[in-house]
Amino acid sequence: MATAAACVRVASPFTGPPIWHPRHVISTRRGPRRAGLAVTAAAAAGGSPRTVLVTGAGGRTGQIVYKKLKEREGQFVGRGLVRTGESKGKIGGGDDVFVGDIRDPESIAPAIEGIDALIILTSAVPKMKPGFDPSKGGRPEFYFEEGSYPEQVDWIGQKNQIDAAKSIGAKHIVLVGSMGGTDINHPLNKLGNANILVWKRKAEQYLADSGLPYTIIRAGGLQDKDGGLRELIVGKDDEILKTETRTIARADVAEVCIQALLFEESKFKAFDLASKPEGEGTPTTDFRALFAQVNSRF
Repeated sequence: MATAAACVRVASPFTGPPIWHPRHVISTRRGPRRAGLAVTAAAAAGGSPRTVLVTGAGGRTGQIVYKKLKEREGQFVGRGLVRTGESKGKIGGGDDVFVGDIRDPESIAPAIEGIDALIILTSAVPKMKPGFDPSKGGRPEFYFEEGSYPEQVDWIGQKNQIDAAKSIGAKHIVLVGSMGGTDINHPLNKLGNANILVWKRKAEQYLADSGLPYTIIRAGGLQDKDGGLRELIVGKDDEILKTETRTIARADVAEVCIQALLFEESKFKAFDLASKPEGEGTPTTDFRALFAQVNSRF
């Protein structure tokens, strides 16, 4: 259960001249280190720590979310769900890391039991077919392992998680997806001919129709960079893909996941998320204002 498939290293679909300027937040507070203060203040008003499960905790973004939850133990009781014992060892192997298969509802029940909130970061992961030689030009071909297609992981697996969380009375689900879902011909859908964004979108709609408070984050191209250094941008309907600001650090996505648990302004909303390049604009620290800009439920 790794992170979103948008991180696959193929020719980027996120290119093109800027033709639309998304909404953004300019905070009155400066510097990335102030972001934690907003978390502390919000949590202080919220009472006892909430138990939060992040699934896909062995993936590159999931690991960051899990770490952030553990670092804020005064606010959260963090749990992780991974698919294998190897992944469990990779993130510390504590009793709060569960091993389960999201395609099997019974296997994830122990991890879900008693949680207050769920952060879903599971995704099908395409693999490159052997024999590709970049020196010969052309593009690599991808495939999904049997039983691990987007339909099974991004639709059935996420539906199982949503159903399980609803059955135990969870109060909030944060679901991380990918931009591009409005375009059936998006290059990500062609990876392994598996329509990964189609199945992700189906799971997002299921969550929006579930009656549970939700936050759907459709992240741009994921980058392995430090977070807290950039001005974040929200949008809808893939409008951000028409601009040059269509990438975001995994660490910033992880922070938005955590912050979404703290503000009522994040609930029952879905949005695209990217960032300005480092050095342009003001690093976002007012997450309440960021969520308040969003007015789309799906």
